[in-house]
Amino acid sequence: MIQSPTRILAVVAAVAGLSIAGAAGEADAHHAFAAEFDGNAPVLLRGSVTKVQWINPHAWVHVAVPKAGGGTVVWMVEGGTPNTLLRSGLTRDSLKPGTALIVRGYQSKDKSCTPACKANGRDITFTDGRRVFMGSSGTGAPKDGADPTERRP
Repeated sequence: MIQSPTRILAVVAAVAGLSIAGAAGEADAHHAFAAEFDGNAPVLLRGSVTKVQWINPHAWVHVAVPKAGGGTVVWMVEGGTPNTLLRSGLTRDSLKPGTALIVRGYQSKDKSCTPACKANGRDITFTDGRRVFMGSSGTGAPKDGADPTERRP
């Protein structure tokens, strides 16, 4: 059976549209820990919150860390989704600007801190000693005991 040029053109356009939609979905896909962060580069950041971005797929906590020679470096610390953080007990009220805390996590693969220093946060410790898991479970981050859902050996 011979197809009309219009029908062939419609089929080609549909296939091209689906291909483009599939590629766009992959570009926005959630990344694995190892795609951006170095499991062999742990960081311990002591400082205070400057800003929190409650956005999906990851919330970001910005922490001003004092430098040895004076001044500060602001680190962008990636956490889990806002919903994950809320279920862990982290809220907008517990992470207000000026809140002193310690963040344990892993530095990004780009160690130059350009344009910003970035880390994946595993947990936050507040000045009262309370420790809260802030990571995303199942992302490929090192099994370091911070994730309460991890099986212990």
